[in-house]
Amino acid sequence: MANTRQAKKRVRQSERRHLANMALRSTIRTGIRRVREAVAKGTVEEAQQAYRGASSLLDRAVRKGVVHRNHAARLKSRLNRNLKKIVLGQARQAS
Repeated sequence: MANTRQAKKRVRQSERRHLANMALRSTIRTGIRRVREAVAKGTVEEAQQAYRGASSLLDRAVRKGVVHRNHAARLKSRLNRNLKKIVLGQARQAS
């Protein structure tokens, strides 16, 4: 257990940051899940909207230091690759 005033304060700060980081990670996971669900349904417009939201959340998490920038880039790349598959699939069906 922390003994000094400074150490006790750092424990309080750490706990607050931990809770905020957990909340942001949960929001990111929800955003990613929404993109994957929309892609699975095949609704292009909804998937694009969800991708924009998830991308924004990931960028915000990188700025705050919650997620590493390479990890966020990899997630966005994978989501975008899946999104392109359904967009191209619908374009082929239309022609």
